[in-house]
Amino acid sequence: MSKHKVDEIRNVAFVGHGHSGKTTLADLLLFKAGVGTRAGSVDDGTSLLDTDDEEKEKKQSIFSHVCRYEHADHRVNLIDCPGYPDFIGQVCGALRAVETAVVVLNANAGLEVNARRCFQLATDEHLARMIVVNRVDGDNVDIPNLVATIRDHWGNACVPINVPNGTGAKFTAVHSALQIKGEVPAGLPLNPKDYHQALMDAIVEADEALMERFLGGEDVSEDEIIHLIGKAIGHGTLIPILFTSGRSGVGVQELGDALADYAPSPLDEDRPAKDEKGGDIVINPNPDDPFVAEVFKVRIDSFVGKMAYLRVYAGHIGKDVTLHNHRSGKPIKVGQMLEMQGSKHENVDTATSGDIIAVVKVDDLAVGDTLSAQGVHLDLPELKFPRPMVGLAVTPKTAADQQKISIALHKIEEEDQTFHVTREAQTHEMVIQGMSDLHLQAIVHRLHKRDKVDVNTAMPRIPYRETCNMNAEGMYRHKKQSGGSGQFAEVHCRIGPLPQGIVPEEYFIKERFESLRSFHYDPVLNFAFLDCVSGGSVPNNFIPAVEKGVKERMEKGVLAGYQVQDCWCALFFGKDHPVDSNETAFKTAGRQCFKEVFGKAKPALLEPIVKAEIMVPGEKLGDITSDLNTRRGRMEGMDTLPGNFTVVKASVPLAEMQTYARSLSSITGGQGSYTFEPSHYEVVPGNEQQKIVASAKVHEEEE
Repeated sequence: MSKHKVDEIRNVAFVGHGHSGKTTLADLLLFKAGVGTRAGSVDDGTSLLDTDDEEKEKKQSIFSHVCRYEHADHRVNLIDCPGYPDFIGQVCGALRAVETAVVVLNANAGLEVNARRCFQLATDEHLARMIVVNRVDGDNVDIPNLVATIRDHWGNACVPINVPNGTGAKFTAVHSALQIKGEVPAGLPLNPKDYHQALMDAIVEADEALMERFLGGEDVSEDEIIHLIGKAIGHGTLIPILFTSGRSGVGVQELGDALADYAPSPLDEDRPAKDEKGGDIVINPNPDDPFVAEVFKVRIDSFVGKMAYLRVYAGHIGKDVTLHNHRSGKPIKVGQMLEMQGSKHENVDTATSGDIIAVVKVDDLAVGDTLSAQGVHLDLPELKFPRPMVGLAVTPKTAADQQKISIALHKIEEEDQTFHVTREAQTHEMVIQGMSDLHLQAIVHRLHKRDKVDVNTAMPRIPYRETCNMNAEGMYRHKKQSGGSGQFAEVHCRIGPLPQGIVPEEYFIKERFESLRSFHYDPVLNFAFLDCVSGGSVPNNFIPAVEKGVKERMEKGVLAGYQVQDCWCALFFGKDHPVDSNETAFKTAGRQCFKEVFGKAKPALLEPIVKAEIMVPGEKLGDITSDLNTRRGRMEGMDTLPGNFTVVKASVPLAEMQTYARSLSSITGGQGSYTFEPSHYEVVPGNEQQKIVASAKVHEEEE
């Protein structure tokens, strides 16, 4: 069993925007707890946490890193998370493993975009939240304005629990706003007395009986108040604000004390789940209950191999225990277990409720997997990640890269839930999708450095479609004679547009299609092949070959090489030869007949339209709507959010969204974000269609 009781464990994630100093604070906490002989530094590459080569090179976190330290008889498991929105997937996984999210702010920059996003993610996970204002020793820091902004955006539950004695070079200490002893020194940026009452109100609000006594004027002891702080933070009635400098270390001891004394333990947070019948249950974090854990992170190490990081919610395990994987339904045997200290690790024999460990050499584990003792039936809430929006088409540079690329990309997909690989059937491209250009550049760099795979990148081709706008008919005769048995087939077809949303059995009737005998309908392409042959002009055994030829031509397209959809094709007449006709001949005739008749049916290109939701600061709304107009977007509504943000809803051609991430970042100063999902296809405007068709012809000639 663990040497720590469950109520002595604190699981904490440091989150926020890039360059707010999260990793530096974590390194300092480790050093003050006796981990290492000096405080690690991001700037000189000695951080205990940012240990990846690319992290050292860029001086920024790319992955979440787990570490641990002892403080005042407590075990603190700390997860340091990347600060850039490009790597938000690492934050989503980390927040599932903790009870407390510490949102670190840069005192100069204030509420930056990723700090806002992380705060909301922590709120959605129902976590306790603490706010650390770091870099108070910076120049031109306006603490009163920053605290007012925090409370305006995140609510009056945000209250300073200590205050700085100054800013810039004058920041040398913090003063408690909870226990005010003696006279308050003059010249403080914040007066602790101004927040003492708000602090008391936020704390007692977490306990109804104590609040009644407090409001009734009864004396409430200091011990009662201090004892209740952790409960208030856990319930969200108090979100304490603390002040630090990672450079000088001022306020870091008080931060360490607050995490140990006030952050909730695993016993303080109910973990919801569903039983086998779908009913709501709560996981009891008792070490003596049946074992339950969740995989919140996967890392593939060049030496150790695949490492699955587990947060243990209940029970305990030792080595060589067999657990049940609820996703696969298969048993897994846990052998080696590790406690992580950045990139270093230490073998452990047991793990108990509240612990964060890594297991190795268990290939069939993925992020979000629930593991439990045999016979336990429950489902944890889905671990959600944002959908990647930015794509790049990739091709291996060499034959050696071709052999390794699939395995290398799969490894990255396992590690990063905001990275997807798709193989576009229509454009025949391998497309990697991520959160931003920076995210995808980091992926390409990792392919090169770790997996020794090099790729060429390009913008993905848009999966246009083709359709027709009028009815047409025609015929094609296929005749081939070159010694021996020949080939002969003649087919006559009609083609016409097919509206979306039809009911096939009601639409394809003899009143509409003369001599109709049968039809085959494809709901995905909204296409139907109709058998309207009369008098046996085409033998029944050759009709499937005609249909196959038609579908082959549809897949290759006619106008610009894109899949055909939203039309029908009726075979109504033909001729055969008793010796020279065969399936190959009729398939060829069907393919060529469709090509010629479709060209007469006023063909047109269709483009994919997406439904986009774009969140922007209110003052940038006009710039965003103007930009959407230039992208052929249609506004469909908007919602107002707290903090002067607006969500714009619009329909936009997919082709116009390929470079949107960069434009949005430029317009909003990095504060905007967006999501979109496929909606439908629409006809491409004439001038745009001419460009696409001309480009397709050039591409075809090059091939």
